[in-house]
Amino acid sequence: MSWVVVPFNFGMVFSDLDIGVLYILGVSSLGVYGIITSGWASNSKYAFLGALRSAGQMISYEVSIGIIILASLVLAGSLRLSDIVLAQTGCWFVLPLLPAAIMFMISALAETNRAPFDLPEAEGELVAGYNVEYGAMGFALFFLAEYSSMILISTFTVVLFFGGWLYPTSFFVFNFLPGYVWTGIKVATMAFLFVWVRSVLPRYRYDQLMYLGWKSFLPVSLGFLILVIGFIFTVDSFIAVTEL
Repeated sequence: MSWVVVPFNFGMVFSDLDIGVLYILGVSSLGVYGIITSGWASNSKYAFLGALRSAGQMISYEVSIGIIILASLVLAGSLRLSDIVLAQTGCWFVLPLLPAAIMFMISALAETNRAPFDLPEAEGELVAGYNVEYGAMGFALFFLAEYSSMILISTFTVVLFFGGWLYPTSFFVFNFLPGYVWTGIKVATMAFLFVWVRSVLPRYRYDQLMYLGWKSFLPVSLGFLILVIGFIFTVDSFIAVTEL
């Protein structure tokens, strides 16, 4: 459902909604219900603990992700994903919003339950988390959902911070490539980072995960958002005074 509003090239989108960002956030949050239901229906305390961990983790990091996204929305002035990409024609948002982009990518790891934040599936504590009692196609559906959400959040990151289908100005020699090819290259790079982090970093403790989300990312993202808004307001005021 989320892929409906994702633009892969200029005009290459199924439904370019005015509230595309809110739509993706709303649809992605529905995954919590499936995880809680699967953990409870397993009639296993390990699966239920894994489901509660996953629900708490996803809800906690959705708060910081929403505030981080606001920084990009303030610069773009629109909730439509294609408008956000077009607003990055001169400069990708990853450059002026580098702290927000870093926090967003780390929060994306926690939101998709990927290492080093795969606490719902901690084998040493919970056997395998909320999907421990599932096998065959049921088990496959869980992993298909996890990896598809990883690709979706990679595409969302590319749209918000890395210019979507726009090619880098330093690589103008390759501007003959179609926009959707550039989108695919960037998404593949982001997906590679997901896999790379899994093989490099050890798993966090659950209290460290919550501390990072609520006491680090939340206040820092709020402060950075206020800084961005104040800078834009100052620049607009200076331009208005200059014109007068």
